[in-house]
Amino acid sequence: MRGGGGAGGGGGGGRSHGNYTNPCLTMHQPWASLLVYGIKRIEGRSWPAPVRGRLWIHAASKVPEEATIKAMEDFYREIYAVNGITDIKFPEHYPVSRLLGCVEVVGCVRGEELMSWEAVPEGVRLEAQTDFCWLCEKPQRLLVPFEMRGFQGVYNLEKKIYEGAARGLVAAEGPMPVKFLLPDPRDRFSLKPGSITVQLPKDKSFEVEKSSTLATAIAGARAAATQFNKKDQNLTNSSQNTNPYPTRSNKLKGISMEEDKPEKPDLQEDLNCKSGIPNEMEQRDHSKSEGRSSTNCVASGKV
Repeated sequence: MRGGGGAGGGGGGGRSHGNYTNPCLTMHQPWASLLVYGIKRIEGRSWPAPVRGRLWIHAASKVPEEATIKAMEDFYREIYAVNGITDIKFPEHYPVSRLLGCVEVVGCVRGEELMSWEAVPEGVRLEAQTDFCWLCEKPQRLLVPFEMRGFQGVYNLEKKIYEGAARGLVAAEGPMPVKFLLPDPRDRFSLKPGSITVQLPKDKSFEVEKSSTLATAIAGARAAATQFNKKDQNLTNSSQNTNPYPTRSNKLKGISMEEDKPEKPDLQEDLNCKSGIPNEMEQRDHSKSEGRSSTNCVASGKV
């Protein structure tokens, strides 16, 4: 998982603090591909989304384990089944160190807001496994993923890479596309933390559905994401002390590998392709300036 706070890798890898032109976020696989294929509709993080509009997605260099891929595919099979969707075409491959495509970030709400938001399908609400949920629409993938190096946090994509990638995008048809309605259509930033009323679900039967196979799938997805969190648990706890948005201890810090801790660029990937990193890292500089912590990776031209 990755979270970008404002680290930029545009051009020669220079950093950008909030001044995004072609923002990119590096994520671990399989979360990265699931997002650009339209299967994953929520990017979970421990910090609110710093951007609206197009967000490029780059896959980190870590090759996903088969068990991790299975856990996440099982998770999405189960949550789509809640809405009667059983035919899901998962990616055949989960490439690493590649720019994969992009999504449109239309808003960001807290996990508890998404869980109680009756205007969205139940399956989408089940994706609310983190403190902050980035709401993603209009996924597009690259027919030929670009090899590149990633960086921590949200950073600007290099101009040359952007120009080439923009010409190779194709719309991705997810199993069940979702439209997140803005509270104020005139303000694209109106769908933000605190904009959705938190209330208990009227239909208790939905809670009953969270047993058996669904509960097992959710637990498996949490375990898959937690493997990345454990590495930097101490660092994450330290970062949270300065986070103005208190986190919930019972929430997963990043169902999409968006750990809540800063990570270092992948040196091996840097040596191999001079551009690439994972989805859960966040630039420490951004964390300090924005008062947030992140566990997602970003790349310049790729993460």
